[in-house]
Amino acid sequence: MVLEAWSSDLGHGIELSVTPLLDDVRTSADWIASALRHSGYRADFAPYSLRDVERFMTEHSDTGAATDGGLLATDLGPRLFGVGCYVGETIRLGLGGVWEADDADPESELNVRLRLADGSVIWPVQRVAKRFQNGPEDSVVAYAVFLGLDVPTHAEPHAGTQKRSWGFLRRR
Repeated sequence: MVLEAWSSDLGHGIELSVTPLLDDVRTSADWIASALRHSGYRADFAPYSLRDVERFMTEHSDTGAATDGGLLATDLGPRLFGVGCYVGETIRLGLGGVWEADDADPESELNVRLRLADGSVIWPVQRVAKRFQNGPEDSVVAYAVFLGLDVPTHAEPHAGTQKRSWGFLRRR
């Protein structure tokens, strides 16, 4: 669970509100996507963007340690959670599925899971934590490809848009 604090309507003190973990998954994925884009990485939830996530992990961590002065040197837990949510959301958008969580689990942020359309269950945040700990041998790209996601080497020319097929009505 994540606690958010804000000023009450009357302006007195602070109220605390518990936000369910599933709400935090998409918020964290969007937050890290924005941060990645701001830092020059492709992060639009398209499968090819997982290659930039892999590059990010390589440039900012070294087998269990954040690179000095790198983007994982501070707020490591929330940033790895965000990257895990981004990886999971990219896989979910490509393969279908639903997020699941147990807010009563004391390690719910690490154990948030994704049930894919084929019924299999994956733990993207755990995978990103393993990638951080073990390095490229636990590649997020290899993970996604193993699951059946087509992860092109480069952005497709019309990534994010539908290709128009004219069929019999082809314009000349």
